[in-house]
Amino acid sequence: MAAAAPIAIEARLRSAGLRPTRQRVALGDLLFAKGDRHLTVEELHEEAVSAGVPVSLATVYNTLHQFTEAGMIRVLAVESAKTYFDTNVSDHHHFFVEGDNEVLDIPVSNLTIGNLPEPPHGMEIAHVDVVIRLRPKR
Repeated sequence: MAAAAPIAIEARLRSAGLRPTRQRVALGDLLFAKGDRHLTVEELHEEAVSAGVPVSLATVYNTLHQFTEAGMIRVLAVESAKTYFDTNVSDHHHFFVEGDNEVLDIPVSNLTIGNLPEPPHGMEIAHVDVVIRLRPKR
């Protein structure tokens, strides 16, 4: 890890309203150091263990949900059994490669969504997530 990375993640946590605990800083550094990506709780936990970060699966789960609530990442549910966390919080959509469990970004400019239904009274549409499932041609 670069020496400047923990300072950057500490500032990012503080600006999101989160206290930069040792575990949040370590997980945040692992999460954001590789740029925009999609990963599960289990994948981040494996990375943490490999990097020598002593953290439980439950702590990783709780930390990712805290990061989500703070707006630092977003949740992407592509399968009922797996939830992915996306470090790119901008408006964009996804391809999901079935069998490989790989999630790829689709820039929002490449997709137009129209004819959305009127939301119920007192509600507004916050975001539309499009997941296009892919598989190898047969």
